Amino acid sequence: MEQNKTTPATPDKFVLGVIVANRYGVLMRVSSLFARRGFNIDSLTVSETEDPDSSRITITARGDEAVRSQIIKQLAKLHDVICIDTMPSDTTVIRELMLIKLRASGETRREILDAVNVFRCKVVDFTPDEVCIEMTGHPTKLDAFIDFVAPYGIIEMCRTGVVAVERGSGSLIKRMEACQE
Repeated sequence: MEQNKTTPATPDKFVLGVIVANRYGVLMRVSSLFARRGFNIDSLTVSETEDPDSSRITITARGDEAVRSQIIKQLAKLHDVICIDTMPSDTTVIRELMLIKLRASGETRREILDAVNVFRCKVVDFTPDEVCIEMTGHPTKLDAFIDFVAPYGIIEMCRTGVVAVERGSGSLIKRMEACQE
């Protein structure tokens, strides 16, 4: 059976939500911690939260429970880290954005546009020989689309990295407020 080229078989993937002080150098300290400890970051997104004094970092990494626990303990030691939590896939909405440019001329154009409809993507640029597609969804959906369109010829692509929020009334921000009390 052919291995999916976009998601190699490795230890369990996990997502961490981290609330940090919105200050210069915080992201560098977080990423340096991973580098010093030999942990790889699969994806990392950062943005200001609804409170301009804090930022939210969403980190996707791989490892067993011991690795996950070690990363959380090390992050908790950083001065600017306010709150950290694992975001389990069964209770979390996880999304990613991708832009992918494909070769699309002649007969392949119709096949690619059919795939765009099936995968619920959006065409954002169109030339006689190429098409640029925007896709949002769970990372496994993006991986499946990449695998499907790869034979047509991927010219280039970029992905944002994972963003995640808890389903229902749970919230990392609520836990952050509890941590500060």
